[in-house]
Amino acid sequence: MRNQPHPFMANSVDAIQQEMLDAIGAKTIAELFEQIPADHRTRTPIDLPPALASEAALRRHLLDTLGQNRHCEGELSFLGGGCWRHHVPAICDEIARRSEFLTSVWGTPSSDQGRYQAWFEFCSQLGELVDCDLVGLPVYTWGCAVGHALRMASRLNGRRQVLVPEALDPERLQVIRNYCEPSEMASHLSIVPMRLDPATGRIDFADAAAKIGVETAAVYLEMPNYFGILEEDAERLAELAHAAGAEMIVGVDPISLGLLAPPPAYGADIVVGTTQPLGVHMYGGGGLGGFIATRDEERYAREYPTLLVSMTGTTRAGEIGFGLSLAEQSSYGSREDGKDWTGNSVYLWAIANAVYLSLMGPQGFEDVGQLVTAQAHYAAQRLATLPGVSVPLSGDFFKEFVVDFTASGRSVASINAALRERGIFGGHDLSAEFPALGQRALYCVTELHEQRDIDRLYDTLSEILDHDD
Repeated sequence: MRNQPHPFMANSVDAIQQEMLDAIGAKTIAELFEQIPADHRTRTPIDLPPALASEAALRRHLLDTLGQNRHCEGELSFLGGGCWRHHVPAICDEIARRSEFLTSVWGTPSSDQGRYQAWFEFCSQLGELVDCDLVGLPVYTWGCAVGHALRMASRLNGRRQVLVPEALDPERLQVIRNYCEPSEMASHLSIVPMRLDPATGRIDFADAAAKIGVETAAVYLEMPNYFGILEEDAERLAELAHAAGAEMIVGVDPISLGLLAPPPAYGADIVVGTTQPLGVHMYGGGGLGGFIATRDEERYAREYPTLLVSMTGTTRAGEIGFGLSLAEQSSYGSREDGKDWTGNSVYLWAIANAVYLSLMGPQGFEDVGQLVTAQAHYAAQRLATLPGVSVPLSGDFFKEFVVDFTASGRSVASINAALRERGIFGGHDLSAEFPALGQRALYCVTELHEQRDIDRLYDTLSEILDHDD
């Protein structure tokens, strides 16, 4: 039976395939794979669905498949834990989708002035937000930014031990472990967890203080932390880190900085975090964006693995040019001899971030911070009045908070399933990640949640918990 050629693949035509085989001296396509051991090959045909004969059929198939999804734009969502639903102004999408940015490829310094300027604006605005003078181009995720920062600290002081919170996003922790490398490798960094205080949700200061020593390269904490709690001992931890000769690294949710002090104000040497709340939609399958920022000191600049954009004058008076600085120390410039691996990134998101930052300004960040705080605390107060439900952690929080359903006798999984049946995504289930804490969930409330949304969640949970499953 003659094969049906694929409409977009010229070499799927039988005659063309035979011509290619004749040119290389092979009788069949199977001969091209004879180096693969026989026991590694399939012995029966793969049960594939019928071929789609046209672009129209493919489009219908994809729409039907995607139509089965239930997503946070169509459902009421209280999910967070590393990717949050914030407002994305339409102009962020409009500018990021312009062909100059969306389809641009790496060019020469003279051809990339517009893109370099947009990146420079991103770095400048983000630097102002986090109170740092030196900001690199974004990396793939928050976890990548932490991993790079820990290795930067190790290169700065030659030490091999890093302290991180016990209560950390498990996905981010896995990325950090990758950057710290296995113990068998020469550049391995050992990770020491700082114990969680189960009453407050913060780092146990006494435990952390006992673990900071002469082997410590860096102390890392997050503000707010994974449970949404503000770390009140951040400044004291920074003092201990500095006294021991270690670097202080703080991971931050930038949307909180309209209300909270920037990390350098309480001792941060290196600031990292996510850029996803700054004009980037929730989505899966790619990088959400992370940043690294420091003081503008040569000792820090020389350890950046990421690309840095600088502005300078030209031979013409009053003219400004943009270009990459210290590119030779990145893997782009030095390949395997670079400071660290600099690969897939989210440079397009830097454009959307720059637009968002320019729209918001200082007052915009203050306004959204106040709104998020008010709505999140209203939600926590309401949910805590439900029978068998509590908000157990005593520390102050921003945007996210932990809800304990243990006393209700219901699992978070069963509650979330019941919520989904009613068009609501409940909080992120923490019971598998932190089983010792019981049936707890991490709930997220942002500026997009209105009082009626929180009241709907309350009423729906009340109905579910009253129902005896």
